[in-house]
Amino acid sequence: NGGRCLIGMAAGFTSESAENQYEKLDPVVLRARNGGCPFHWGSNLGGDKMSPAQQQLFDEAAQFSICCGLTIPIVDLRGRIAAVTFAADEPRPVFLRVAERYEQALQLMAACFHRCVRRKLPSDRTVDGISLTSREYECLRWAARGNSAWVTGRILGIKPRTIAFHLDNAKKKLGVRTQNQAIALLGSEGSSIL
Repeated sequence: NGGRCLIGMAAGFTSESAENQYEKLDPVVLRARNGGCPFHWGSNLGGDKMSPAQQQLFDEAAQFSICCGLTIPIVDLRGRIAAVTFAADEPRPVFLRVAERYEQALQLMAACFHRCVRRKLPSDRTVDGISLTSREYECLRWAARGNSAWVTGRILGIKPRTIAFHLDNAKKKLGVRTQNQAIALLGSEGSSIL
């Protein structure tokens, strides 16, 4: 029950922090953005000197029972940064020992959780500022990898003519005549084709 309460309070603080744009101020977020190794944090766990605004942020987080934690930065293959934090309401020695002892297992859990969440979230499917459907984008990415409509159809479990339909729609939306032009636009976006 206490765990559920802490999660609910953390969610409340997260929505408040987004509203106040704390991500530009929060030393935990700022450090996580640099990637690197997992790190412990808290207003009284030493480390860098905090500004008055940062101390106020920690004080507000404490109202939601978020006082210290272990944050695990995650850098995906596209260089995007995420982080998973295991937080506690106070810096209990047992929490710190457990976090340190099982740090590798927590890193694995964080990576698996992040991967699962990324799969559930809608991905950015814009090319040259134009939104494509998930199927149009997927078919275009497979074509960019050099796959024929037949091969892509086998991969996605749909017919080659359905692949061609989605690619034609993508070309129309992008205002290009050929598949290679559409692929060039996809590549110019810095999209990870592979």
